[in-house]
Amino acid sequence: MPPENPAPPTTPEQALAIVRSRYAQPRLADGTPAPMHVHEFDIGYLVYATFPPSTDASGQPRPAAPGGSKIVVAKDTGETVTVPNYPTEAAIALYRKQHQERRPEA
Repeated sequence: MPPENPAPPTTPEQALAIVRSRYAQPRLADGTPAPMHVHEFDIGYLVYATFPPSTDASGQPRPAAPGGSKIVVAKDTGETVTVPNYPTEAAIALYRKQHQERRPEA
């Protein structure tokens, strides 16, 4: 069982390892693991699966399925928090806002 409070990550690889130890691995339609992406920012790492665009029978692109989430790993504590599957910058902005509300003294 993974430790409750792992060491805070100092690299994107460490953040990804934390996420993999706590969450199920997303899968593509064929059952293979979905590629994972890590976006580093000042106070954390945004981790999310990437899925290829899908097309209908005529080859036209289909819109992305609604829902889903991304995961932020805090640089200072290693804590993980889910945020909605927003575009990268919007997800980071939401995390910053929530983080500041939880830590008003910072």
